[in-house]
Amino acid sequence: MEDVRLLFQQIYKQFGMLNKNCCTVGGQDVSLIQSQILYEIDRQHQPSMQQIAHSLGLDITAFSHQIQTLVRKNLVAKKPSETDKRVSILYLTTEGKFVATVIDQQVNGYLTQIFEGISDKDKENVIQGLRILNDSMKKVPVCCR
Repeated sequence: MEDVRLLFQQIYKQFGMLNKNCCTVGGQDVSLIQSQILYEIDRQHQPSMQQIAHSLGLDITAFSHQIQTLVRKNLVAKKPSETDKRVSILYLTTEGKFVATVIDQQVNGYLTQIFEGISDKDKENVIQGLRILNDSMKKVPVCCR
């Protein structure tokens, strides 16, 4: 399995997952985890902090720290839930929506470039393989907790 680990390390490196910041948009440095948080907030409709933390597999303490940073950067805002004041609802600010959209365009452009060099048949095989891998990973506890 050592070759598989090396392959994942190379993919992480190529995708920029080992970089401190994954991108800079409008003068804002955004880390990979912050990028993922923005993506999930944008993807879900008025999610709670707990929902996003769970979606990303983060403990609430580490997640809360990231949210505080995104609030200070004016990318995310939170408000109490109307049904339960103990729950904070997250939403993107105008600047946060802009940053999330630009990052999404950059990632989609990068993926498009990657897949341009792959035949349609191989592309389908890669995507199907990623789905199978993802489904299998969901059945196994997270590595290195």
